[in-house]
Amino acid sequence: MQGYEDLIRQELWIWQREMQSSPGFINRLSKSWQNKVNSWIPEKVHQAVTTTIKQMIRAVLFGAQYTSPVPLESSSFWAREAAVKERIDWYQKTASVEGAVTGAGGLLLGLADFPILLGLKLKLLFDIASMYGFDVKDYKERVYILHILELAFSSQEHRQKIYQKIEHWKEKADLLPDDIHQFEWRAFQQEYRDYLDIAKLAQLIPVIGAPVGLVVNYRLVRKLGNTAMNAYRMRLLQ
Repeated sequence: MQGYEDLIRQELWIWQREMQSSPGFINRLSKSWQNKVNSWIPEKVHQAVTTTIKQMIRAVLFGAQYTSPVPLESSSFWAREAAVKERIDWYQKTASVEGAVTGAGGLLLGLADFPILLGLKLKLLFDIASMYGFDVKDYKERVYILHILELAFSSQEHRQKIYQKIEHWKEKADLLPDDIHQFEWRAFQQEYRDYLDIAKLAQLIPVIGAPVGLVVNYRLVRKLGNTAMNAYRMRLLQ
């Protein structure tokens, strides 16, 4: 058991270094171009997208807290991680099938992939939080879940800022406002959308959309699962 924790601490250290690393040239160039594109989009469109994503996520956050497993309390660290990895694998396969089906349908079904995949990701995060022993009915735990989503799907520059927010979370959580409306929804939706734009664009193309959706969704959920595991390891091992 001690050997397993030593291995996990090493993996966590590597992940923490990655979260705090400076943006590379390609990352800075990509972010600069996306910022330029966003500047061409009318403010009303930004506001509409922000409101839509906000309401969509709040609906999932409210519903998922009642369908997630009861927090595990007595399991060993190894047993928790084994259960978490099995759950991530299940969501990867589910997201792959969903991506293949919507990708095969071309533009219209491809657009439906966005809210469906987002719902799967959030439900996965609720399940993982519960398996690590955290109560997702707590509002502050749901904010932590949103930060994990940001860590997984943001530019490196934004990722650094979010990592600083979740580091030493117990102290940071005490300073949170009690209203989720004060969450930085605009930055959240823009970073999330910008990250997925390139990865998901080919899914809208007929014929190749199905295999692209299958592979991309599988990898996105795997990335989210790995991010969540390390984010909760950081809290449990501190």
